[in-house]
Amino acid sequence: MTDQIILLHGLWMRGFALAMLHRRMMESGFRVHRFDYLSVAATQEHILERLHARMRDIGESGGAVHLVGHSLGGLLALKACHGARGLPPGRVVCLGSPLRGSAAAREFARFGRGGEVLLGHNRDLIEKGFERWDAEREVGVIAGRSPIGLGSVLTHIEGDHDGTVAVAETRLAGLADHCVVDTNHTGLLFSADVARLTARFLREGHFAAAVVPAG
Repeated sequence: MTDQIILLHGLWMRGFALAMLHRRMMESGFRVHRFDYLSVAATQEHILERLHARMRDIGESGGAVHLVGHSLGGLLALKACHGARGLPPGRVVCLGSPLRGSAAAREFARFGRGGEVLLGHNRDLIEKGFERWDAEREVGVIAGRSPIGLGSVLTHIEGDHDGTVAVAETRLAGLADHCVVDTNHTGLLFSADVARLTARFLREGHFAAAVVPAG
């Protein structure tokens, strides 16, 4: 039975941004679906309700339904899987997701009303993230460390980062695995290495040993 993947895009993006990753995951042997949502205008409750329904619908055919989320998409994937019942089994891969909260987002929030417009209904999730991952579903994170992006222009980001999210912000207690690659935040969606690592984790629960390990 073929495993299935739902791809979730990040903030200020739409589903078309996932086209390259979609193709590469199909080439790796998965059935792939894109989950398109309004990252700023839609409420978190509405997004999660739709995502739960999509997971259950796809899961009716049996087999695993994995989630792969870029940036905010990864945060929403974890939010969807934490404490939810009746979902099909599967793993989660987060690509450049600030699981411990985003310093860049907190800087945007200083713009007052403008910050609320930029971050939308998921502002609290983006700014604060999670304290740890304590649910049963295995989660792997791929972080970038090529420091080219809007976030690094608007604010100082400590340590290695992908231009938007610090590597340290992607590390979370309770993860099954974590790795770092040489690409920037948007580049995570277009990297052949990232697609290969994602497929490896979804099948085996860990990344390739050749990748630079976290920490």
